[in-house]
Formats: sequence, structure tokens, C-alpha cells
Amino acid sequence: MADVVSPKGKPSNSHSPPNPRSKSRSSERPPKRSLMRTMPPKSHARHLFGTDGIRGTANEPPMTPELALALGKAVAHVAGRNKAHMPRVLIGKDTRLSGYMIEQAMAAGLCSMGARVILCGPLPTPAVAQLTVSMRADAGIVISASHNPYQDNGIKIFGDDGFKLADEVEAELERLMANDTLLGPRPTGPGIGKASRLDDAGGRYVVFAKATFPRGLSLDTMRVVVDAAHGAAYKVAPLVFTELGATVTAIGVKPTGTNINKDSGALAPDNVRAEVVKRGAQMGIALDGDADRLIVIDEKGQIVDGDVVMAMCACRMLVDERLEKKTLVATVMSNLGLERALHANGGKLVRTQVGDRYVVEAMRSGGFNLGGEQSGHLIFLDHASTGDGIVAALQVLAIMVRTGRPLSELAKEAMERVPQVLENVTLRARRPLEQMRHLSLGTAKVKDALGKSGRVLVRWSGTEPKLRIMLEGPNEDRLLMWAKDLAAAAKKDVP
Repeated sequence: MADVVSPKGKPSNSHSPPNPRSKSRSSERPPKRSLMRTMPPKSHARHLFGTDGIRGTANEPPMTPELALALGKAVAHVAGRNKAHMPRVLIGKDTRLSGYMIEQAMAAGLCSMGARVILCGPLPTPAVAQLTVSMRADAGIVISASHNPYQDNGIKIFGDDGFKLADEVEAELERLMANDTLLGPRPTGPGIGKASRLDDAGGRYVVFAKATFPRGLSLDTMRVVVDAAHGAAYKVAPLVFTELGATVTAIGVKPTGTNINKDSGALAPDNVRAEVVKRGAQMGIALDGDADRLIVIDEKGQIVDGDVVMAMCACRMLVDERLEKKTLVATVMSNLGLERALHANGGKLVRTQVGDRYVVEAMRSGGFNLGGEQSGHLIFLDHASTGDGIVAALQVLAIMVRTGRPLSELAKEAMERVPQVLENVTLRARRPLEQMRHLSLGTAKVKDALGKSGRVLVRWSGTEPKLRIMLEGPNEDRLLMWAKDLAAAAKKDVP
């Protein structure tokens, strides 16, 4: 079985120190120097921040301009602590209508505490992380609700090292937001901060992303379809692949402020699938609203999810002796077939709780360089500090160019999927799983029936009021029946 890491990301059987990543990130400051990571909070409990920042319906609590203002002040206070210069903070966003409102409120809060704000406009989440490091900024802020519909919005924060904040730092920010007096006196006169716009932010990211594609290779013979979900990558994604030589068909590149993720992108890949077949393309690339994840489509219009992409890339890196410690990091949701594929090729899988931030924490703690989620968050730590759909797509294209083989063959060879069933149950209230008697009894019976041939995972969603039930095993019909039974049991516990 795979090793499982704790919520803090450290493998239970590993004592490896954090490992600053490779040559391609040699200019990055070591994580230990980040002032956004060295606070002594009184408590790690968080109420606003979830698994991926703060998120909610825009202009309703908690996702209001008042919250953004307070959070901006707290970030400025923390980012500027013990520094001789005015803190510099980047703000990027996706294409949601509410982004204007939240961006301005965040900037106001930052400036009120003396920060210099750099507005990047619509930009992928990984681009903000990368620019935070390359511009020596003290923090980076992304205004995005990722794959959620346009009515929602969110805020996530990167430290000066380009990595998402640890839980305890987010808890400290909440404490500062709740008690304005902890921020100390506000600056006046020339001490007040200012905001400016970085006009070439997108161009800088395009240069960075292209540099992750191996030198000596070209996409001149490749035809690709890119679906940017009318989101943050609507300009930069087509440029990256075009400038590397590919013939690109771009869809989902006409944002209106209200159509992000609507019937497009990683959550709705049917359009890109149809376009791939129609154009005779070798690959389709479906991004989500902030482009930190992707779903890949092969030349036959078949979906290649994150597990298969990880299997392809990990096994190739094992052959090339580039997979650190021969280990891939994935979450408890990744298919059992991925684990078996790694073992068959002499590798190992370490699992974390769901959430790309926990995958990254485990990678840094264990000194690993590849990890991700079945949903398409893929982290190539030699290149980027967070999930990057464009960079991940380039790594798949590099394998296709090197081998000269179609994606459908590479995907089929990469892993044999174990039947997996997912059931989502919306309940009126959250209860600790151990207090849900009917569900606990039902789960125990299914585990006994599956034995070592499968897995059962029941968890609460980190971003939605849903109970998620996942079953794996050799017989899909039985899995479907058991999943319905467990959903019914959960409803008995929370009527």
C-alpha cells in the first residue's frame, strides 16, 4: 500500500529535510527565509480559509469587499514585518466580474498599511506564484474561485517563496483580521502605499512556461486544441503553444465576466473533445478558470485524467532517472491503478489528504519532485511551486514528441485503471464522520467485503457542503450498489 502522509504533509516514515528544488529554480529563495512562514500563532484553527484559500458567493459573506480590505491590511502587516523596505505584493485575478471589486478592496487594504501593490490583471494562478518569486515580491495574491461558477470568487495567497501559505499562517491572518488593533498604527503621509499595473505580466509568464519545454524539441508537427474556459489563461495559453511551433485551435477565449467555466474547460471537456476529432489534433488541453489544473484529451477524443498523466510522466522520469527518490506524491483519491503502475516500474506512491497544497507540502518535506491530483492539479516542482495546467501539458507533449507515439497509446500503456465509483451527497449539516453511526457501520461492512482488492474513502468536501464517497474494487456493479447504500446511510445520520 502507499505511504500516507499527515495533514502537515510529512510522510509518516520519512525524516528527510525540505529540499529546495532544482537548477531551473536556482534563483528562488529557500522556503525557510519566508517571513510569511515563520510566525508564532496562538492557534492553527481556521474559520475563513479552506483547502484553497477563502471562497464564497461574491458580495455575500465571507467573500465581500470588506473582508478583502481587512485581509489586505493583514497581509501587508505580515509581509512587511521586520523588513526595511515597503512590502511589495502582487495581485492577479481571473476573469470574473466580481474580480474588479475584490481587487480594488485588496489593493486599498494593502496600501493603507504602506504596501506597494503590483496589479497583474487576468493571469493564471501559477503565473502569480512564479512572478512573486522572479520579481522578489513579499507576497502574491490570486483572486479566483478556480473551477466554481462566475457568481463565486475567492482569494488565495502565496508567500515570497512562491508557495501557498501554511495553515498556521492563514490562522494568524484571520486573527489579525478579527482584531484591527494588532496591526499597530497606520502610516500617514509618504508612508501610505501605492499601486501600479504590470502591463507585461502575461508576457513574462509566457517566457517562463516556454522555458519548461525541453530545449532541442519543437511542436512544429503538433496540432493542439486549447480550451481556456474563458478564464485567466485566455490570452497566455494559446501563445505558449503557438510560440513553441504548434498549430493551435483556441476555444474558451472570449471572457465576458459571467461565462468563466460555463460549458467549457476542465469541468466540461466535451467541446474540446469534439474539436480535437474535428481538427484531427493530436491533443486537447482543457484548463480550468485559473489554469492551475487541466484535463488532457487524446487524438481519439478520449479523456486522459490526472492519474494517467502522472503515471505517464512518473514512469518516464523513472526511466530517465529524474524522479526524486523514485517517488510520486498523490492524494487518497488517486486510483489504485496508479499505485500499481508505479510499483511495477520500480517506483513508489505516497498519498496525502485531498488538496494540492497538501501534495506540495509532502513533496517539499520528503524531497520529491512530482505530484498531483486525479482532478488535474499537477505539480512539477523542478519547474513550478504550484499546480500549472500549461506546464503540465508541455511535459505530456514532450513525451509525445520524444517517443513519436500517439497519446492514446501512451495513456493506455501508462496504467490499468481499477474500477472507481464516486458518490456525492449534499446534507443539511456537517457532522464528524465518527459520529455518523449508520455510515460508519456501512463503511466497515464494505471494507470487509473488499479486503485488499479495493479501497473505501468517505470524506467531507473541503470547498462544498457535500459528503464524498469513493469506492474502488474489481466489480463496478457492486461498487455502485454499495455507494448508494452508504449515501442512504449518511442521510439517516443527518436527516
